[in-house]
Amino acid sequence: MSTKLPTFFYEKLTWEEIQQGIDENRVILLPVGSTEQHGRHLPMEVDNYLAREVAIGAAHLVPDDVLVMPNIPYGFNTHHMDFPGQITITGKTFIEYCLCVTKSLIYHGFKKIIIVDGHGSNMPFLDIVARQTNIESKGMALCTALIHTSLALDVAGKIRTTEKGGMGHACEWETSMYLHLNEKEVRSEKIEDEYGLPESEFHWNELQAPSPILMMEWWTTFSKSGVSGTASASTKEKGKILYDTTIERLARLVKEFKAREIRPRHDNHPRKPDLELDNLLHF
Repeated sequence: MSTKLPTFFYEKLTWEEIQQGIDENRVILLPVGSTEQHGRHLPMEVDNYLAREVAIGAAHLVPDDVLVMPNIPYGFNTHHMDFPGQITITGKTFIEYCLCVTKSLIYHGFKKIIIVDGHGSNMPFLDIVARQTNIESKGMALCTALIHTSLALDVAGKIRTTEKGGMGHACEWETSMYLHLNEKEVRSEKIEDEYGLPESEFHWNELQAPSPILMMEWWTTFSKSGVSGTASASTKEKGKILYDTTIERLARLVKEFKAREIRPRHDNHPRKPDLELDNLLHF
């Protein structure tokens, strides 16, 4: 009978303890964020910090089912580069880097990976990472990606006090969660509201009620401060509700995902194609 692992933090384990985590079929939580501006009142760490704290919070609820990876701290962020200090990774490089991480995990024997994202513009690329990981694992593993805000959309809709556009970026949602988790780092005297996008039937910037079309302009074309939304409506109480909801649901997802069967493929070609699929798709 194996002993209990000393921690669920991946980087704190020895290689022998990592092997025990593999043998226990633990789910990997991989936080991914961005080093980017969040207005004048929040530090550059927000996306990384919230993604990591959500992963850690869920792990505390199901500590024997998960390992929490170190953050991938840089993401696709070019639209913010008019603000000093932004770090951006091109889409292709970002995808390839994240794939190196997920495929390394699968190589060693991990079978379930949940990418926990904290930066909206990463999601199109992380969707590809998850899909490609599943394809390249050849049926050995499953990977999924989510942005942590997606787990609490209904609750955010009930507790928000702003109109559409109030929960965009460095806004009622992000500022509330950060206030709850790390109030000392909030420059409260610099909190401001800004929403410079034109009125549109089809496009707006929102975490809780996303617009039906995807489009991201250079950020400084609609925001001078870096904020998109109503940061002044933020409270620690809202942040606690959002955080508690998110970690509880992520913990439930871990349990479900861990138990999910990895089902076999069925090739319906009457004869084997002459061209290998790996060669066709340049894997």
